[in-house]
Amino acid sequence: MRLPRTRPRSLAGQLFAMQVVLIAAVVAGCAVFAYVSGSAQAEQTATRQVRAAAVAVADSPSVREAIRTPDPSAVLQPYAEQVRRDTQIAFVTIMDTERRRWTHPDASLIGETFLGHTEEALRGETFTETYTGTLGPSIRVVTPVRDGDRIIGLVSAGITVDRVSSQVREQLGALALAAGGALALGGIGTYVINARLRRHTHGMNAAELSRLHDYHQATLHAVREGLLMLDGQRRIALINDAGRELLGITPETEALGRTVDELALPAPLTGALLASEARVDELHLTTDRVVVVNTRPVVGGERRGTVVTLRDHTELQALTGELDSERGFTQALRSQAHEAANRLHTVVSLIELGRVEEAVEFATAELELAQVLTDRVVGAVEEPVLAALLLGKAAQANERGVELELAEDSLIDDGALPDSLAQRDLVTILGNLIDNAVDAASEGDGHGSAGAVPAQRTASQGAGRARVTVTALADDRELLLRVSDTGPGIGPEEADEVFRRGWSTHGAGRGLGLALVRQAAHRNGGSVELDRAPEGGARFTVRLPLGDRTATEVTA
Repeated sequence: MRLPRTRPRSLAGQLFAMQVVLIAAVVAGCAVFAYVSGSAQAEQTATRQVRAAAVAVADSPSVREAIRTPDPSAVLQPYAEQVRRDTQIAFVTIMDTERRRWTHPDASLIGETFLGHTEEALRGETFTETYTGTLGPSIRVVTPVRDGDRIIGLVSAGITVDRVSSQVREQLGALALAAGGALALGGIGTYVINARLRRHTHGMNAAELSRLHDYHQATLHAVREGLLMLDGQRRIALINDAGRELLGITPETEALGRTVDELALPAPLTGALLASEARVDELHLTTDRVVVVNTRPVVGGERRGTVVTLRDHTELQALTGELDSERGFTQALRSQAHEAANRLHTVVSLIELGRVEEAVEFATAELELAQVLTDRVVGAVEEPVLAALLLGKAAQANERGVELELAEDSLIDDGALPDSLAQRDLVTILGNLIDNAVDAASEGDGHGSAGAVPAQRTASQGAGRARVTVTALADDRELLLRVSDTGPGIGPEEADEVFRRGWSTHGAGRGLGLALVRQAAHRNGGSVELDRAPEGGARFTVRLPLGDRTATEVTA
């Protein structure tokens, strides 16, 4: 039969046992020390007491006079007993230099020889010894009685060891009571502290806490979502590697203990992190990334902090933009296919009517109009990604009644752009700028997508047509992308907000296009400028360095 595995004692239980043992050892040590020091002190007190009594008796003139009488015991015995009772010592013995007693607490022993040493006293010294006499072991002092320079007798005063021990035992009782009280108070205090510790450690032992910490650290480094924990004062209590990366905090920067305000994050993101209410799947921009923010306050009677998770949405946002472009291309191709069918029917009808020359003229004109922009783009922009993007956007713009033209000074040779310049960033920058310009130009022309202008117009009609002009120019130092439109332009009061998340020509809170343009430019060390186009609309100029990249400020 397999016995159940015994779970190790919790950390709080181990600490409680260790503290109880420690307190007991300290109290016991203090008790032993107090007993030893009390015994030594009691012995010293007894020695001083009997010494004072012996010296006082030896110096008494009445003692010297009694010694000169024929029967010293008759005078000295009552005197010695009186002194013994007054000083509460065991005996006061007065003797001659031959050690014969003149006094003793037991009168029957008067005249007998004193038990103890007297050699030092006979030499004129006062000394102390512990000796077993007629009353048992005693601490005694022996001192000479002088008559001038002559020693005429000896005085011995003593106290029994049993009496000293009884005094120590009386003190030991009080000491034991104090030690027991200290042990009880220490045990109660230790129990209260460890009960609180047990609650905070959830009854786990040291090995479990250590393993939990190791798992905690490994999880923080392994999780690819950003994790940020703020305490009640909005200071960073914890941040993992992904969180540092998404917020742009370098490994050299000490983030723990700093407030969110000190991280120099964009104001909307800082506001979301400091918000007292929960935030769910909010989209925010940092300098280089698009992040999805979720926050949850930690509440337990009072606000204790906030848990924040961050997800990288940069790649998904870029893919979403590309998907939107592809959908636009598809719609444009569908419309062009419809228009091509109409034109083909027209040509066939003209041939059936016998008007061959007019059919040839109509078909040739249509072919020339469709080929002009293609030839211009392919001839000036040899970078395939940008060329394809411009042709696709031209078809989209045409469907909305907007003419997209390439500036005469545009020129990008094949291979002029380095591999380090991400093609996805080029699509993000130029695609979003053209989309916004087409929106602005179509509104300025009084037409939206719902009221598209016919695909082809005469020269006279084209004079006032909504137009978007694109300049794409690359040299040895930088790539310049400029997009201008004939729309209403952007007022000075909106210039500071134009690159903020959610700003669009349709009002606040509609899109990320211009914010993503600024982010992509900054990611490649470039800049974005906004001014007024010669046609009256807005003009955006993006400059991306092709040599040594140094991030510049975005100006408006």
